[in-house]
Amino acid sequence: MNISIVTVGKLKEKYLKQGIDEYVKRLSAYAKIEVIEVADEKAPEELSEMEMIQVKQKEGERILAKVAQDTYVIALAINGKLRSSEELADSLDKLATYGKSKIAFIIGGSLGLSEEVLSRANEHLSFSRMTFPHQLMRLILVEQIYRAFRINRGEPYHK
Repeated sequence: MNISIVTVGKLKEKYLKQGIDEYVKRLSAYAKIEVIEVADEKAPEELSEMEMIQVKQKEGERILAKVAQDTYVIALAINGKLRSSEELADSLDKLATYGKSKIAFIIGGSLGLSEEVLSRANEHLSFSRMTFPHQLMRLILVEQIYRAFRINRGEPYHK
């Protein structure tokens, strides 16, 4: 399975990089995983509704440029479907069973994802109704993907 995590912005926090690198290393035994960063759109703190839409559209174009046509896309969205770790594991297992070997998880920038990205997604996934920093979501996501593979293999880790 080839898994991409397409995300907006450059990760600066060393502690998050270290955590992500650790899980990417662990995941290499199960799948090919790649974290793809696209540039965030520079914008002032105060934006009108129209300016927010334009920022998300520009970031969305960059995201979609990194996603191949034959890729199954899972967009992280606060209003997406809530799943347990076991349900995520089952979903990934079913995708592999039915020949979906390319999966992209999409993490938007601080304003979220554009309508174009949400429309392209095959599903919307929420980790919580709470808002998390998008940089932290990378670590949470990669850990949950690792957990899913461990669950599917019946290996100890998940408790």
